[in-house]
Amino acid sequence: MRVSFDLDDVLFVSPERFETEPPPHAPFDLIFKERLRKGTVDLIHTLQKEGFEVWVYTSSFRSERYLRALFSRYRIHFDEIVNAQRHLREVQRDRPQILPQKMPGFYRISLHVDDEDVIHENGRRYGFRTIRVREPDEHWAEKVLNEAIRIRNLEEKTR
Repeated sequence: MRVSFDLDDVLFVSPERFETEPPPHAPFDLIFKERLRKGTVDLIHTLQKEGFEVWVYTSSFRSERYLRALFSRYRIHFDEIVNAQRHLREVQRDRPQILPQKMPGFYRISLHVDDEDVIHENGRRYGFRTIRVREPDEHWAEKVLNEAIRIRNLEEKTR
């Protein structure tokens, strides 16, 4: 089963509003300005230990190389990264109608973690599952893990 995460305001957060993971050691703290929401490292490692594939699915134009380098500072390895370029190339392609900025179902992602209302609305409209992570919440990682396990159990029952 695949779980994907948006970046901005989900994994990457403002230290003024959210508790964050410690920044990378110098000089990497100057190269990588983004700060990870507290609990991100443990959550991703736990999901992977539980057998989940963990992806990034973002409408950001940050390169896959940059993202892999940034997350490697936290010892995080994602199975796949879908950024805006990849989404446009693989999902939107040459279709005349404009598709939503994220279509997790296209990649057989079982659960997408996002903060935007439009993504959750699109989930209902296009048939993909989402969980909203928005406000500071010390239990956010536990909620995501529980929802991923719940969905995996549902999917196993329907096989």
